[in-house]
Amino acid sequence: MSIQSCWPIPVEQRKFPQASQINPVLAKAFRAVRLALAGSEEATFFASPDDLLQRIDLPEFRQLIEFIAASLQETVKQANAKAWPAGRMALNLEIMGCWFQIQNGQAFHDVHTHGNCSWSGIYYIQIDSLEKRATSKMGELNGVTRFYGPYTQFLGGAHMDSGNAYLQKNTLDIQPEEGSLILFPAYLPHKAMPYLGDKDRIILSFNAQIHSNSGGKIYPYSAA
Repeated sequence: MSIQSCWPIPVEQRKFPQASQINPVLAKAFRAVRLALAGSEEATFFASPDDLLQRIDLPEFRQLIEFIAASLQETVKQANAKAWPAGRMALNLEIMGCWFQIQNGQAFHDVHTHGNCSWSGIYYIQIDSLEKRATSKMGELNGVTRFYGPYTQFLGGAHMDSGNAYLQKNTLDIQPEEGSLILFPAYLPHKAMPYLGDKDRIILSFNAQIHSNSGGKIYPYSAA
C-alpha cells in the first residue's frame, strides 16, 4: 500500500545572475515612473499600471524580461511534464501584464490571486537584507511574501485534531531577496506582509498565458 500526494502546487525560486548591475537601474526608472504618475513619493504604497512592457524601453529591463520568460518556459515545462502529450510541442508564452510595486512604512498588500493568466511571478528589485529586517520591530515577517494553501477556504469551519495536523501548516513564507524570482500558479492566494525598512521594498510582478499553436486544444476533442 502507498499514499499518494495528489494535486501538487509548483512554486519555483530562481536567482537572476545580473541582478547587482540591473536592479539599481530599474529601481531608479520605477521611481521616475511613480513620480510622473503620482506627482510625489510620499505614499507608503504605490502600484503602477500593468503596461510596463510598453512604458519602459531600457536594455536592462529587456534583459530581465528575457530571463523571466526563459525561466517561465522551463518551469511550466517541468510542471506539465506528465500532462502534456509526448513529443515536442510548439508553445507561445505571452506576458499579459507587468507592473511594479513600492512599499514602506508598514504598508502591505492583502491576500489576493491573479486572473486572466495561468502563471504569475514576483521579482525582488530592492529590499533591506534579511538580517536588517529581522532585527527591526517588525521581526522576521518584515516584508515577507506569504502564500496560502488552496484549501484555506475550507479550514474556517473544519474540525481540526491530530489526525489532520498536516493541514494546519497552511502557509509558505518566502523571504524576499534582491535578485530572486518566484514563479507560481496564478490561482494561489498570496500576500505581501507589512514592511518597514531603510530601503523601499520594490518588486516587479507579472502574469503570463501559455498556449499551443492550436489555442487551448492540446488533446483531440471527442464526443464522449
